[in-house]
Amino acid sequence: MNEWLTAQVSEPAVLVTVAVVEGSGPREPGAKMLVTARGQHDTIGGGHLEMCAIELAREMLAGAPAARLERYALGPTLGQCCGGVVYLAFEMVDASLAGVLASLHARRREDSWRLSAIDGCPVARLLDANGVIVAGAAAGEGIVGVPALDHARGTHILRDASGRRWLADPCLAPRAHLVLFGAGHVGAAIVRMLGELPCTVTWVDEREDMFPASVPANVTIEATDMPEAAVADAPSNASYLVMTHSHALDQRLSEAILGRADVGWFGLIGSHTKRVQFERRMAARGLPQERILNMVCPIGLPGITSKLPAAIAASVCAQLLMVWEAQQIAALNDSEPALRLASR
Repeated sequence: MNEWLTAQVSEPAVLVTVAVVEGSGPREPGAKMLVTARGQHDTIGGGHLEMCAIELAREMLAGAPAARLERYALGPTLGQCCGGVVYLAFEMVDASLAGVLASLHARRREDSWRLSAIDGCPVARLLDANGVIVAGAAAGEGIVGVPALDHARGTHILRDASGRRWLADPCLAPRAHLVLFGAGHVGAAIVRMLGELPCTVTWVDEREDMFPASVPANVTIEATDMPEAAVADAPSNASYLVMTHSHALDQRLSEAILGRADVGWFGLIGSHTKRVQFERRMAARGLPQERILNMVCPIGLPGITSKLPAAIAASVCAQLLMVWEAQQIAALNDSEPALRLASR
């Protein structure tokens, strides 16, 4: 996830950001890639647009202006079928921007705003969700008369009192959180796939030796003899996925999860027979039927029958993406500003 931010780059680089999209484009505003003389990290959508962006970024590395905003008409100019217009911001990763990106990496589980000058001398600043400067140019340093950030918008271009253009870029923490119980083959395959997606994962198992030596940056390992405590500690509206080595533990975790009234989604690995057994036991313990019906078992998309761990993982991750996008749309309809930003 966010390879442009997590890549270990020691050579000069240019950060390319999708600043504005009019009509249809291959990626949304805020999508980024980091370009060096020998490679790239992440993508702004591929195709001819990305090829042109890489060429321009490498011209900048060879001595072109430090920052610029370029307009690309995808149909007439590049022959792409998207047909829209995309504006790309190009920024040299100088010392100031490098400091902002380092701070952003440290804050990747918190909401931030990045503000960078497109015209004139390079200026970069990082703000927290309340508008407090956390990195980059201090108050007054090359930033005078910039309009207040519009927190109801996503990535966009704004102008200061002198007409100077600035890239306003919300870099928000993922809203989707999964608590995954089970460090077996399927759990490990799911973690690998989710490492590329905009979410965070708490990975729980009693067996510490089952966890790999390294995990994606968006994953936190919790090796504990009391996995039920991870249910109590989970944030409101989290998703849960239970696939441990023990049916008895699966049962205890299922009851703990369905005991919460604020579960975003709950999936249990297993067959229809397992579901019937668990439903009967939970009903006998007094769990409300409407909560029990919220349990998803079997998990995964219909029509995918392969039992390969990677196939199960692909099916379940696709299912989670569908759930999370539906939740995001519902949140957008409630007009929560932070979620409006996350969708852009």
